[in-house]
Amino acid sequence: MHTKVKLALLASLVATAWLPVQAAPANGASLQPPADIVGPLEAQARASWREDIAHVATPSEGCFQATYPSIVWHQVACHAVAPRVHPVPRWSLLGASETAGNGNDYTLQTTTLITQTVGSFPSVTGVTSETGQGVAAYGGGGILGPNEYSLQINSSFSNTTAACGGHSGCTVWQQFVYAPDYQVNGQAAVFMQYWLIGYGRRCPSGWGSDGAGDCYKNSAAAAAPDVPATQLGNVKLTGSVTAGGNDTVVFTNGTQAYSSSGKDSVLYLAQVWKESEFNVVGNAGGSEAVFNSGSSITVKVAVSDGSTAAPSCVANSGTTGESNNLNLGSCTASSGTSPSIQFTESN
Repeated sequence: MHTKVKLALLASLVATAWLPVQAAPANGASLQPPADIVGPLEAQARASWREDIAHVATPSEGCFQATYPSIVWHQVACHAVAPRVHPVPRWSLLGASETAGNGNDYTLQTTTLITQTVGSFPSVTGVTSETGQGVAAYGGGGILGPNEYSLQINSSFSNTTAACGGHSGCTVWQQFVYAPDYQVNGQAAVFMQYWLIGYGRRCPSGWGSDGAGDCYKNSAAAAAPDVPATQLGNVKLTGSVTAGGNDTVVFTNGTQAYSSSGKDSVLYLAQVWKESEFNVVGNAGGSEAVFNSGSSITVKVAVSDGSTAAPSCVANSGTTGESNNLNLGSCTASSGTSPSIQFTESN
């Protein structure tokens, strides 16, 4: 058994400050208190569990949930969600702002294929509020209001695969998303959004069109709790791909994990994935996540790519059209068993 898994199981039995937490109900409402105060051993055990469960493959396509300290995924009902567009950047806006998103973002780039990306926020300070606001360049759309944001892991859209069906100029783009209030008010969705960029105005059956020659659709979605932006330090988003198998998005929050899996053959991302973007941005429609003044968030993007070499941290290479109002600081890249980049954004 993996050492970290052993630690998670042992600590759950011996930590004196452990408090049992019930599984979240099916409607996605969280039963966890905003701040679950535990001892240091238990806190480490839970952190290890959150890392381990994201590395445990789901047994099939579909939606699953796991509750600490178990490392077994239990299948739950998926939800069909209407595809709200999480668009590509409006490149004409590049250089207009140094705030994150809409292309102005760091991405992690590797020379070998990525099989998993983990996005987290090692430090969140000064955040007391966040509001989703529409952006005029995108028609003011999106899911707007207090605590309306999304977490996104995004691939690049510079590669083509068989999913393009030979259409000239077509490239693939995949997003792994956590989005509060996406389909049902008070309930978040955990899903993947697939894109055929430059496919043409006649999209394949089952795909929507953005009216600009790009096609998109969503995977099935797992229900999860709405988490306020003040608690971003407690969450983690993971995207995994398996050639010939399933791609999976996992959202962890405290002692709960939620996942949705679908076939990699939708886009064949496993054949071309060498770049990852992760951040907290607006919730669909090119919207902006606006944080209160004095907010500071440290963003970490870690990958599994069969290498221990430090990746490249590339500026102005983000691929999502959503954004936030935080100014990007410097970026550092680290080598190791999980090569990573890290940067801080603040206002």
